[in-house]
Amino acid sequence: MTPDHNKIMRRILSALRLPAGLIRTTLISIREKYQSLSLRFKIAFFVVILMTCTSFVLSIITVQIMNSYLQNEIIKRGESIGKSIAASAGYSLLSKDLLGLDNLVYKAKSSNNDVEYVAIVTPDNKAIVHSEMAMSDVIFSENSGRIIRHSQDGTTVKELDRSSDSIFGISCPIVFMDRPLGSVVLAINRSVLFQAQAEVRKSIFVVFGIILVLGTIASVLLASFIIKPIKELSIGVSELKEGTSKSPLKIYSDDELGKLTINFNEMSSTIALQQSKLNKYARDLEEAYVSIVKVVAAAIDAKDPYTHGHSARVAQLSLLIGHAIGLSSDELKDLEVACLLHDVGKIKTPDHILQKPAMLTESEYEEMLRHAADGASILEKAPSLHKYMPAVRHHHERQDGKGYPDALDGDRIPLFAAIIAISDTFDAMTTDRPYRKALSQEEALREMVRVAGTILRSDLVAIFFGLIDKRSAGKSATPVARTV
Repeated sequence: MTPDHNKIMRRILSALRLPAGLIRTTLISIREKYQSLSLRFKIAFFVVILMTCTSFVLSIITVQIMNSYLQNEIIKRGESIGKSIAASAGYSLLSKDLLGLDNLVYKAKSSNNDVEYVAIVTPDNKAIVHSEMAMSDVIFSENSGRIIRHSQDGTTVKELDRSSDSIFGISCPIVFMDRPLGSVVLAINRSVLFQAQAEVRKSIFVVFGIILVLGTIASVLLASFIIKPIKELSIGVSELKEGTSKSPLKIYSDDELGKLTINFNEMSSTIALQQSKLNKYARDLEEAYVSIVKVVAAAIDAKDPYTHGHSARVAQLSLLIGHAIGLSSDELKDLEVACLLHDVGKIKTPDHILQKPAMLTESEYEEMLRHAADGASILEKAPSLHKYMPAVRHHHERQDGKGYPDALDGDRIPLFAAIIAISDTFDAMTTDRPYRKALSQEEALREMVRVAGTILRSDLVAIFFGLIDKRSAGKSATPVARTV
């Protein structure tokens, strides 16, 4: 094979592959679009397609049956005409009454428009008379065609060659007193069959169109009838999932879908009742949980009379900041609990260090610094408290990275820890301690502004400064919603 032939073959194969790929892509696209359609459309579409296919198959079967029936009727009529002529032609043949034979042929041809020709032939197939005068006295031959019927009386029916205008050729023997005298040969043209078929097809198409229209309407109504309770159930499931279910679903029927809707209403009612009980238990548990945390915070603060109420005050100040920066209700709750637990590690700090009036030694100072990491270790033992660990562990980190215990800096410091650091610093400076007297609010704020950006987060300090300034001026600060 030459290179040119190879190129031609490759092009042909490529051209054959392209339609296959296009067809595959089209089918995938159709499937994806069908999957995205609504259930109502799918049901209606399926019913219409089913009815269309069924009607199409039935129409084909009906046409075939009607064709067979029409063919049989045409053959019967042709046989009747041929036998009628044969019954009358016997005597005329014996008496050689050609005029009488011509009259029989003429009447048969003229009274039947679908009869193409009529002839009376002798046993040796010589045409004695013919509806076409030019065909008289010639050897008549009608051998072409397939025999479709042969009666006991000698009548033969052939299906003629399709290239001719005729469709059936019928030969009826002429017998007079048991003596064969010849036969009557006639042909029926296609016009009668075509006309009958056209009428049948027209009727079938009309019926088919009516069935299709009625089927489409019925399928849409059926789809709506089926979809309505399903859609109601879908809405009910969504409401149940979102917890917004208010009223029972409507029941549209007493069938399986109706029973399913009844069962769903019962289930929804049970779930709503259980959910209400669970919510009450959750609120009670949360209140008990926060109460325990407050007790623990109070117990920690009680170890040092100078820090009595410190955790509660830190929580109050931190909530002011949290509200000002737009924390959500759940975040404010978590922030409050984190504030109450921020010094839980001091449980492990000896009392003589916490209450020492003088400067701490280096070892005592290191022991004091461990309270942040100790607090996180304590919370680690309860999985439900893990979310508070970052705030407890890192509330003594500094913006410049010189804090403890992990020397975090800048944005690496958790937000709750940065908020607690500001509230903790302010409360520590504005309350008496064994080693110094409390500073005024103005002095404490000036000091906090001075260390903003190095120790404390500057944007939070600015917000806190504004909150304290409003409170000091007797103005109402941002209202704090209760979190417990």
